[in-house]
Amino acid sequence: MNRVERALEIALFNSRWILAPFYIGLIVCLVLLLIHFIRQLVEFLVHIAGATETEVTLGVLGLIDVTFTANLLIIVIFSGYENFVSRLDVGGDKPQWMAKVDFGGLKQKLMASIVAISAIQVLKAFMNLEKIGSTWIIGWLVGIHVVFLGSMLVLAIVDRLEALSAGHKDTKVS
Repeated sequence: MNRVERALEIALFNSRWILAPFYIGLIVCLVLLLIHFIRQLVEFLVHIAGATETEVTLGVLGLIDVTFTANLLIIVIFSGYENFVSRLDVGGDKPQWMAKVDFGGLKQKLMASIVAISAIQVLKAFMNLEKIGSTWIIGWLVGIHVVFLGSMLVLAIVDRLEALSAGHKDTKVS
């Protein structure tokens, strides 16, 4: 029975590599976002001369929105791969946060990025109010943003309580 158990444990451990194609797919999405960003930037540059202040601000917010989404993808790719598949051994120019982000930190970074993206969407809607025409849409956007913000705060509180609880247990054991 020990051989069967050992084989099962090896299979379970190696199954983490099934996640690798998911991260490759996210890299493809990052390339697609780059293409979208370039298209949006070119369109912005072409129309900048005749743009109003509101249109310029909305154009910049759109570019920031795509950039935040790309940052979110990078966080998921790097942290997810390092936490669930294998350590990245690429040498030199590794971002400082990469080796320090555990699953709890990954959740926090994801939620912070989602809240930032949501905030940009709400701001874009407020700035584009005359084209939207419906306050219901703004209400929904603000409501969704508040839910994201509340979720982020709850996750942060839970993570803090878990850390305090773990620290308290560690001091008792010592």
